[in-house]
Amino acid sequence: MLAAALEHIVKGIVDHPEDVRINASTSPRGDLLEVRVHPDDRGRVIGRGGRTAKALRTLIAALADGRRVRVDVADD
Repeated sequence: MLAAALEHIVKGIVDHPEDVRINASTSPRGDLLEVRVHPDDRGRVIGRGGRTAKALRTLIAALADGRRVRVDVADD
């Protein structure tokens, strides 16, 4: 559910929604959601000073209901 919610939100932010990919994995430290977008959209997802990425992390943490979830923006 968290990956689908994150994908929906990120697709609304970017100019190339067809290139949005969310890779979910689990480790002993918690879940990891890795966001991959078109290279031209990386700045939109990160935001000025990282504000947008921080807001995405806050929203996913609230939806996670106490589970440890990290959100990373991949740099291909």
